[in-house]
Amino acid sequence: MAGRKTVTHKRFTAVIHREGDAFVAFCPELEVVSEGDTVDEARANLQEAVELFLETASSEEIEQRLHGEVYVTQLEVAVG
Repeated sequence: MAGRKTVTHKRFTAVIHREGDAFVAFCPELEVVSEGDTVDEARANLQEAVELFLETASSEEIEQRLHGEVYVTQLEVAVG
């Protein structure tokens, strides 16, 4: 099976929030952003954007942008 490419899978974080009429999706590990009209569309668009980035970026750029540890949490702050 010469020429067959080995495919591996890696998990990345997707943080999605509403911005006006759209949803913005952000991958903090690679600093890649996309958007969509729905949460599902924004997630799918971000997945495609991350895949395209990984296919086209040099290994140096990937290494430079890759943040290995990302923590998503909530804060409670006093307001007023």
